[in-house]
Amino acid sequence: MLVYLIRRLLWMPILLLIIALLTFAIGLYGPGDPIQQRLGTRSNPEAVARLRAELGLDRPFLMQYGEYVGKAVRGDFGESITLFPGKPIRELLAGRLWVSLQINLVALLLGAFFGIPIGIVAALFRNTPLDYFLMFGIVLAISFPTFVLLPILMWLFIEQIPLLGVGWGGLLSSKAILPISVLSLGPLAVYARQTRANLAEVLEQDFIRTARGKGLSETTVLLRHALRNAMIPLITIFGLMLGGLVSGSFITETLLGIPGIGRLGVDAFYARDYPIIMALTLLIAVGYAVANLLVDLLYAYADPRIRVQ
Repeated sequence: MLVYLIRRLLWMPILLLIIALLTFAIGLYGPGDPIQQRLGTRSNPEAVARLRAELGLDRPFLMQYGEYVGKAVRGDFGESITLFPGKPIRELLAGRLWVSLQINLVALLLGAFFGIPIGIVAALFRNTPLDYFLMFGIVLAISFPTFVLLPILMWLFIEQIPLLGVGWGGLLSSKAILPISVLSLGPLAVYARQTRANLAEVLEQDFIRTARGKGLSETTVLLRHALRNAMIPLITIFGLMLGGLVSGSFITETLLGIPGIGRLGVDAFYARDYPIIMALTLLIAVGYAVANLLVDLLYAYADPRIRVQ
């Protein structure tokens, strides 16, 4: 297991370098000129060339890429070109990243906290009215896209019944209730349906009948045997969702005016601020790489056979 972990850690920088290369190439040669966007469409060509030279964008590609990677390793992603001209991207990401992490992490934990028990109940009472009722509610909850559900909830709980608000006042503020509730619906539905499917399949296995034949209680059979074997796919899902914590929530943050990573990404996209987009892409890639490594470690903990392999 230690050798596997070391191998993964050695591969991670190579993977990030490849992602950085592709992202940098798209940012440099992508559609739209951020310099032209900053100075305006009627700007003087000489002014455009002078600003491009000042920012070092007229140098050879490999020279720019090498300098970008060297600075990115130290946490320096350059400066914003069009959205916040001259402001270091590291400062733009710092506060916004923390906001997005808080919202998405709490939503993920709430989704798992309620979704897994719902899935367990549905599996234990599968093909009964209770099972159908729970699964119908889950499907109904995720049938409405965020850009449809969120305006309805905003109209109801902000306009008609002014209990909540928009913006961001901290995790303990009432303004956090609406985004967290909406974002937790997805993880809740995924965990509930996956837990039901996995657990229902495991409960039909021979080793479960053997455990029951030994006289073990249903609680022991469920917690120590069935649920532990049903957790492997849930760990995979957890890893994917955990890696997405740093990506923010584009629609939710934009509609509710939350100063997070998602909203920054939308603003940077429309402003053609490629340095910010490249920094966000690298940040998301690092998040998923670390999450996948954590998932592998959790696999070994959940299933000793994987640890031996």
